[in-house]
Amino acid sequence: MTDQAINFSHQSLAEATEQAYAMPLDKIDVGHPELFRTNTHWPYFERLRREDPVHYCADGYNGAYWSVTKYKDIMHVDTNHGIYSSESSLGGISIRDGREDFRLPMFIAMDQPKHDEQRKVVNPIVSPDNLSKLEGTIRTRVCTILDSLPINEEFDWVDRVSIELTTQMLATLFDFPWEERRKLTRWSDVATADAASGVVESEEAREQELRECGDYFTNLWNQRVNAEPKGDLISMMAHADATRNMDANEYLGNVILLIVGGNDTTRNSITGGLLALNENPDQYQKLRDNPALVASMVPEIIRWQTPLAHMRRTTLEDTELGGKLIKKGEKVVMWYVSGNRDDEAIENPNSFIIDRARPRQHLSFGFGIHRCVGNRLAEMQLRIVWEEILKRFDKIEVVGEPKRVFSSFVKGYETLPVRIPG
Repeated sequence: MTDQAINFSHQSLAEATEQAYAMPLDKIDVGHPELFRTNTHWPYFERLRREDPVHYCADGYNGAYWSVTKYKDIMHVDTNHGIYSSESSLGGISIRDGREDFRLPMFIAMDQPKHDEQRKVVNPIVSPDNLSKLEGTIRTRVCTILDSLPINEEFDWVDRVSIELTTQMLATLFDFPWEERRKLTRWSDVATADAASGVVESEEAREQELRECGDYFTNLWNQRVNAEPKGDLISMMAHADATRNMDANEYLGNVILLIVGGNDTTRNSITGGLLALNENPDQYQKLRDNPALVASMVPEIIRWQTPLAHMRRTTLEDTELGGKLIKKGEKVVMWYVSGNRDDEAIENPNSFIIDRARPRQHLSFGFGIHRCVGNRLAEMQLRIVWEEILKRFDKIEVVGEPKRVFSSFVKGYETLPVRIPG
């Protein structure tokens, strides 16, 4: 990055650190999207981990909620689904409460046994056999995308590489009309957008676009349900007992889950990895000297980026955590982004180290029954991207500040200006 960009980042973080420690503890609201847009959330989480690991915010941007910020406590919440519910009717998986008349059930926002029944329907798409079939397709596409990039010319890495690759992958998984694949990108952005983000004009406009997404996918469903079963996600759902009788909102909910899960996470890790290597040139050099380190770098990128900053649960009964009484029906937010920087669980967590001894020790995919279904596909895409980059380019330079997403859920990037030296 340029010196100016680095200084800007450090200055704002220094100011945020001062403010984070001066603020009364009970006034800290780590769920405010502006902290993530400005990348200044780190000191607030650091203070909570040290002083109040299970923290209550009574009046936050997204209402009242509990923050769980330590690795072990997050693991406890994530694996005790009998106490901490994901059920959409109770609030679902995001800190933000949706309108009660526009709740979208999806299997990640379901409890047992329905969760397992629906998750099993889509599992075959990420089976080892299917992943091995997809690898050649992904590599061909990565090569085409990388070979089309300009040399000695500034361009947006997010649009040209991260979005294009993941949207092509989604179009394949859904067997979605190829020429209209960027609709998937738009719907992914809209699904997680806050009305204040600039992505949508209002909550009503957001819901309208999602209903249009539902209509589009309903047409695809109608085509597939009357045809022979195939290996795409829509056909799988249309022909499986656990999903063939979903109502419109539940179908839309599962479609949105698969779009966001298959798009935002990988897309933001592809961008976050390039940014991390530019911010840590010693690690970039280490990678160039030994390309085999891609294998351990990929999970380190996913830890470092933490593309979904949190998951939310709602308590089904009174319970105690970290010495605090959490009452039935309260909102509990597991901050994966904080747990991934917990020095009691991860050695030297604030450093980006591409040859860590235990790089898979991170929370980015979650734990328990809701562990990310597409984690191996995400890792494979990242691995192929970096294998092919290293074959072609000595360096890809970040030449300005990234524009980050206004969201405390999707921890991502709108743009990242880069240049490939000739």
